[in-house]
Amino acid sequence: MKKTAIVILNWNGSSMMQKYLPSVIDNSYGDVIVADNASTDDSISMLADKFPQVRTIIMEDNYGFAEGYNRALAQLQEYEYFILLNSDVRIVQKDWDKILSDYMDTHPNCGACQPKLLDLKVLEQQEAKDLHDGTMAFEYAGACGGFLDRYGYPFCRGRILGTIEDDTNQYDSICSVLWATGAALMVRASDWTVSGGLDHRFFAHMEEIDLCWRLRTMGKDIVCIPQSTAYHLGGATLNQGNPRKTFLNFRNNLLMLYKNLPAEELRSVMVVRAILDYVAAFQFLAKFDFANMKAVFRARRSFYKMKAEYKPIRQLLLTKRKTGHIKERYNISIIWQYYVKGRKTFNELEF
Repeated sequence: MKKTAIVILNWNGSSMMQKYLPSVIDNSYGDVIVADNASTDDSISMLADKFPQVRTIIMEDNYGFAEGYNRALAQLQEYEYFILLNSDVRIVQKDWDKILSDYMDTHPNCGACQPKLLDLKVLEQQEAKDLHDGTMAFEYAGACGGFLDRYGYPFCRGRILGTIEDDTNQYDSICSVLWATGAALMVRASDWTVSGGLDHRFFAHMEEIDLCWRLRTMGKDIVCIPQSTAYHLGGATLNQGNPRKTFLNFRNNLLMLYKNLPAEELRSVMVVRAILDYVAAFQFLAKFDFANMKAVFRARRSFYKMKAEYKPIRQLLLTKRKTGHIKERYNISIIWQYYVKGRKTFNELEF
């Protein structure tokens, strides 16, 4: 059996890959593979010309992040580990992936893990100015490992809502988390198969959190291993504030909650989430951001339309549940802590 498949899902990302693939190839221990979601640019010819050592998987349609990875990884069953790696990730640390796989080798109950994720924009700005003061910022998409509050809001060591911390080595301990970032997610192939992979109905956004939550309820550990580091550009597909991204985040978060919440919490959590979603919509309205306000309402309507098809999925997941209380899903409101109590960093939170 082969060790690690580092799979980059691509759609019209030729220029991005030309910029960042060399770093991934030079610094990775595993096999680098590009799965192409029916790109219409020169991605395939560029790869054949400039990176002939990279294996390509070519799909006939754009299946999005979730189903794109499902279809690609189904063709890589000879590997022990998969890494889902965004095309806008640059690696600057040799054998970053081996650090992750070595941990997984010695911790057989670990289903998934991630490296420390830092902001590539900050690194490139420092390099452009020839600055090497060592000051780096965490990256929004996963920082140093992710958690959920009671109402489904994700946060990280290093990133609470819109506040992103500088990395001063304050989170350099290996830590159990609820979710690992989809920007650089290592998952054990056998656990990927048993869990069913990513939920293709999500298309994009929140799918890795849903996957990790399912793995946790099945009794698997999820960890962040900050001794391995990757730099992520972020926002390369859909920028923050894009109504499409708002729609997917709100809808998929509700679907994730409905799928994974324990029965005794479902009603109360969903009632509070409805209130918080309407508050968010009216905040957009107050800023005259009508597109994002409408996206929140569309997300809730879409959730209710899809709820019926998710009922049997929810029942199946409840039968697979091996873990009741998940300690990495904190019984707090991150909204209350952040906006009312003014707690803006992970170490300031009251658990």
